[in-house]
Amino acid sequence: MLDFIRKRRRRRLRAAPFPDAWRGVVERNFEMFHRLPAADRAELLGHMNVFLAEKTFEGCGGLEMTDEIRVTIAAQACLLLLHHDDPHYYPDLYTILVYPHAYVARAKEILPGGIVVEGTSARLGESWVRGCVVLSWDDVRRGASDVADGHNVVLHEFAHQLDQEDGTSDGAPILDRRSQYVAWARVLGDEFEKLRRSAERGTRTDIDTYGATNAAEFFAVVTEAFFERPRSLHKRHPELYEELAMFYKQDPLAGYAR
Repeated sequence: MLDFIRKRRRRRLRAAPFPDAWRGVVERNFEMFHRLPAADRAELLGHMNVFLAEKTFEGCGGLEMTDEIRVTIAAQACLLLLHHDDPHYYPDLYTILVYPHAYVARAKEILPGGIVVEGTSARLGESWVRGCVVLSWDDVRRGASDVADGHNVVLHEFAHQLDQEDGTSDGAPILDRRSQYVAWARVLGDEFEKLRRSAERGTRTDIDTYGATNAAEFFAVVTEAFFERPRSLHKRHPELYEELAMFYKQDPLAGYAR
C-alpha cells in the first residue's frame, strides 16, 4: 500500500509544472541540459521535482543553502535516471551535505600486512552506503558548467549511490537481468585491469587513473567519462561504452554529444 501511494505521489510530482525560477537555474548552471533532446529535458525536470521533494539538503562549513545549490545538484543527479521506468530515486539517500569548498575528512587506509593508517584528506565529495552524499559546491558548479573535461563530482558520487543500492560498493550496480552480469564483469573487469596496469607504469590514459583505485571508483570514473567524453570513450573503449549505454539506457554520443 505504501509503495502504491509513493508511486502515485511521484507521478503527480513528475507531471507538475517545473518552477520558472528553478528552470532558469538549470539553464544557467547546467550546460549539458542544452544538449539534451526536448523530450529528455522534460523528463529530467519531472525527475527533479521528485528528487527535490524527497531529499534534504544541508549547508556545512558556513554555507547557506539556496535553491540554486539544490537545483544545480538535482539536475546532475537526475541525469543518471533518464529513460528508467519508475526509477527508485536513490532510495537509501536522505540528505545531501554541501560544503562551500573542498573539505577535510578523516580517512583510514589498510596497508599490506594489515597495518591501519589513520589521518585526514581533502575531498571534493563522498557517497555513504546509507543516508548521505557530501559535495563541494565549488566543484559542483565547475562540473556542471564544463561538460567536456571528463570530471563531474555529482555524477561521480551519484554513480556510487547506484552502485551501493545492493548494500555494497563494488562497481557492480543492480542490472535489469541476471544474464547481464557476465558481460558486465568481463568488460569492466578487463578495462579496470588495463587502467590499473597503466597507472602502475605511469602511462598516460584517456580514463582518469583515480579509477584504478578499486572497482567502485572505476565505475564512478567511467560514468563521468561516459556522459562528458562519450566520443573518446566510444572510440577507444567501445565495449565499455556499450555496457554503460545499456545500464544508463542512454547514448550520449548519438543523443546530444556534439
